[in-house]
Amino acid sequence: MLATSLTAAVVGVEAYLVRVEADTAAGFPKFTMIGLPDSSIKESEGRIRAALRNCGYAFKWDRRITVSMAPASLRKMGSSYDLATAVGLLAADGTLNAAPLAGVLLVGELALDGTVRPVAGVLPMMLAARARGLPAAVVPADNAAEASLVSGLHVYPVRSLPEAVDLAGSVDRPSPPSPPPVEPSARAVADLADVRGQALARRALEIAAAGGHNLLLCGPPGSGKTMLARRLPGILPPLTPDEALQTTAIHSAGGARLDALLTERPFRSPHHTASDAALVGGGSVPRPGEVSLAHNGVLFLDELPEFKRHVLEALRQPIEDREVTVARVRGRVRLPARFQLVAAMNPCPCGGLGDVRRACGCPPRRIRSYQARVSGPLLDRIDLHVEVPSVPYADMAGPAGETSAAVARRVREARERQAARAGGTGTLTNADLGVAALTSVARPDADGRRLLERAMDQLGLTGRAHDRLLRVARTVADLDRQEGVAARHVAEALQFRGALSGSPEC
Repeated sequence: MLATSLTAAVVGVEAYLVRVEADTAAGFPKFTMIGLPDSSIKESEGRIRAALRNCGYAFKWDRRITVSMAPASLRKMGSSYDLATAVGLLAADGTLNAAPLAGVLLVGELALDGTVRPVAGVLPMMLAARARGLPAAVVPADNAAEASLVSGLHVYPVRSLPEAVDLAGSVDRPSPPSPPPVEPSARAVADLADVRGQALARRALEIAAAGGHNLLLCGPPGSGKTMLARRLPGILPPLTPDEALQTTAIHSAGGARLDALLTERPFRSPHHTASDAALVGGGSVPRPGEVSLAHNGVLFLDELPEFKRHVLEALRQPIEDREVTVARVRGRVRLPARFQLVAAMNPCPCGGLGDVRRACGCPPRRIRSYQARVSGPLLDRIDLHVEVPSVPYADMAGPAGETSAAVARRVREARERQAARAGGTGTLTNADLGVAALTSVARPDADGRRLLERAMDQLGLTGRAHDRLLRVARTVADLDRQEGVAARHVAEALQFRGALSGSPEC
């Protein structure tokens, strides 16, 4: 007898429905799983056998049993297929009605005693079920809060295999329990008022937040680079409902156990020993890396030159394309990567270059070698370069600076101007403006064009740097509440357009 149940596979950050077909037939006793399962799924036979026996089901194993997972072109990994496989086998055996299985998604790992254990990636699975029009889903009780984040789907939490069998095989299922209240994620956000002095760096942070620009902070140790970077999320606009659901789904696909919607922008800070796969994602079954986990938020790379060169170079494509494309033999997977890059670095190996408090002992050749670890093409993709000098005592002992709330209001107003100007084009921030849009919305006045021309000649800026400079100038004008881009806006953008060299300045 043949029976079919439904489950889902997570590939990258998206889930796809998987049909689990269970067939029992007379013949030499053998259990076969097909459909490109990996070793972890093949091991599920032992878990399912024990769970069925310990739950009191008299399933007959003395026959030919075949379990097929379709589509066969999709690699299946993990233990989340256990529940659908066990229920499908019982339906094929006639223990439960197979007809209702067509309308329910089954997700969960089985323990040997029949307990249904939680799995990763439940939220994208629920989104896939809703997109395919399924009315119900049976999930582990520990995943119920996460699954309930998706509206329009009846979620039934279960703790044991018999509970799942009763629900899946029922024609008239009871009303699902009320989902727990969705509480927004809570995270202490550091306030910009804690930063003393550093007026130029604070201004750069505000411009970066208003326009979605990438930012490089260069200065000696202890000058406040990390402190500034960690305060960027506090001045960014809150996530929209769609962004919050998308961000939460990405983190779920990445293996995080969630019981609340992520309502604050992500802040990811990988260690400089991270591999390129950890940073941009990958694997035989692609999984999101740090750039995708920072989607809709901030990716902070501290000690930028300490990252391996090939790891940093892997960032170039995601910065430009706002996504990561992972190519495999069986196809391509696209991982979202719309993040703001904030990088911090010392000006030299000892950190004393340009520091008035101590002398630098690094020879010029070593300084050049250290700064050259960050390639020119990567620096070209960072809109704002700002020097963060040591903070003098007068600033440390002075009054607190402007609060994050005050800066966030200006950022929100600037973002609203950008959204109104973009209309329905899908352009979220000035950092996303295309070349054609730059000509119409970021063209400077006559004085601004002359200033820009001189800067291009004297600084040797590339075409990419020219476009990024115009985007920053457009953001400065938005913060200034001006429709046009004036020379003063170009001038302010130019002061943040530096290049690393062996000089005492970054």
